Amino acid sequence: MTKTTGYLESKNHYEILDGLRGVASIMVVAFHVLESYTGGNRFVQIINHGYLAVDFFFLLSGFVVAYAYDDRWGKMTLWDFCKRRLIRLQPMIIMGSIIGAALFYLQTSGIFPLISETSVWKMLLVMVIGFTLVPLPVSMDIRGWQEMHPLNGPAWSLFFEYIANLLYALVIRKLSKKVLAVLVFLFACLLIHYLLMGPTGDLIGGWTLNEEQLNIGFTRLLFPFFAGVLLCRMGKMIRIKGAFWLCSLMVVIILSVPRIGGGSHLWMNGLYESFAIIILFPLIISIGAGSEIKNRSSIKACKFLGDISYPLYITHYPLIYIYTAWVADNNIPLGGHGLLVGLTLLIGSVCIAYACLKLYDEPVREYLKRRFLRKRVGNEK
Repeated sequence: MTKTTGYLESKNHYEILDGLRGVASIMVVAFHVLESYTGGNRFVQIINHGYLAVDFFFLLSGFVVAYAYDDRWGKMTLWDFCKRRLIRLQPMIIMGSIIGAALFYLQTSGIFPLISETSVWKMLLVMVIGFTLVPLPVSMDIRGWQEMHPLNGPAWSLFFEYIANLLYALVIRKLSKKVLAVLVFLFACLLIHYLLMGPTGDLIGGWTLNEEQLNIGFTRLLFPFFAGVLLCRMGKMIRIKGAFWLCSLMVVIILSVPRIGGGSHLWMNGLYESFAIIILFPLIISIGAGSEIKNRSSIKACKFLGDISYPLYITHYPLIYIYTAWVADNNIPLGGHGLLVGLTLLIGSVCIAYACLKLYDEPVREYLKRRFLRKRVGNEK
């Protein structure tokens, strides 16, 4: 028996899609910075629809997973697929939990009432559980926001990402395009029904382990992820010039549109979010996947943005906790001083993400690939 690498041959990256993922991640950080000034009022948020970046990520993830694995199931097992996804995602989940623990007691504030009451051993227990991405019940909350991952809030979306990956591997990959199209249509109806008939007219939520929030989380997950898979299989891509800059502008505008309809016409905002997720996001991905970049500087920009996108998304929020506490405790108004600190936070978050990428994520993933993506095969005769 000889030992040979079990790596699957690498496929070309969609450079524009990588760049768009980074643009959306930066918008998420900006959204969270400005959210600190709203006092929890969803109607006055600047970059009001920044939370839809998560739904864009789900759609993009479905597309990329289908592109990467649809034609490889004859060369790998279900466990091989799980190992590859764990190696890709899990190291930074662990790092996000560690950063959240390291900064936890710096976030003590009146808006986080449980921090001062939380012992170190309990915080460390939550950190270790966070390594596994197992969601915590409300009874184990150590912050007061009822997050399933109270040291690093955005990890909730990775919990749903893992569920989507398992559904893809166990069921969806085996379905024909027609059957998948029917499912995607039904998921779209579910999404529209919640947005038009639900209590808030938006998709804010998904981060608490209770029936209401899990309902929001699955509603946000099912259409975009599996629509992304279907979009990849259909292969209907759009080729235009200047696609990266056009698509980036579209993402920024969609996420920045103010709340529509106010509290008396919730359905209007729901209609906008339905249109954005079901029509505009797939259009953006079709353009991004179907177009090319020939300018070297744009290629470098897309690579950098793509590289930092996931580390930025999964590590920035512990800094947001500190910033939100500072704004609330000191009654910082929305203005020059607060925004300057917020801009510093954004730049610092990018630097931390890049450092985590180069000093931790890439080396760890490379080691794990060498260690676990090998298999024994018989000598060829």
